[in-house]
Amino acid sequence: MVKGVPILVGNLLLFEGSNIPEEVSKLVKELEEKGQTIMVVKENETFVGVLGVADTVRTETKQVLSELKKLGIAKNIMLSGDNSTVAKAIGKELNMDEVKAPLLPDQKVSAVKTMAKQENVAMIGDGVNDAPALAAASVGIAMGGTGSDVALETADLVLMSEGLNKLPFAVKLARTATNTIKQNMVIALGVSAVLAIASILGLVQISEAVVLHEGSTLLVLANGLRLLRFKAD
Repeated sequence: MVKGVPILVGNLLLFEGSNIPEEVSKLVKELEEKGQTIMVVKENETFVGVLGVADTVRTETKQVLSELKKLGIAKNIMLSGDNSTVAKAIGKELNMDEVKAPLLPDQKVSAVKTMAKQENVAMIGDGVNDAPALAAASVGIAMGGTGSDVALETADLVLMSEGLNKLPFAVKLARTATNTIKQNMVIALGVSAVLAIASILGLVQISEAVVLHEGSTLLVLANGLRLLRFKAD
């Protein structure tokens, strides 16, 4: 209410059943095609205006998505609660492989679970509504700078800086860490197996085997510490 006059502001769904002027519908369509979210303003029974607002796509986002492709990420898919036309306009700007919109929180969860049945899925989100989808993904990634507490607690990985520019680094670090773990398992199990056989055959004394085993432990530790100096190319 403004000075006793009822004012309604919302998308066209709010005004279903009303006689929406053709010029209002046309303007809404034009603005949505430009990637803007629409708010129609109605005073009493008269449509008085159309507001278009749009999120600004971060300058680094398109480059980050391109880098992820180079790292072997198969598909970049956008799950959005926005109007389908708006979401597709943003998806086109970012060269998304696929855009699913409009989706409610439970529909995002269903979409993630469906994809996760076929391949590993990483879900990136920052809002309370994204938390269930983050939990359903193979890897949930939350935006630490702007994310909600629920999303941060649910996620497996938190990007503390705003934006996605650290995501390629995180992928490279994770892969390097995985390779390091595999190397350490080979070293630890390999040395233990060799020393066990050598001890049984009498090729080394027990005391020597213990020393060599501890040496392999130090080697594994040193190999793991290399991750502290990791730098992405």
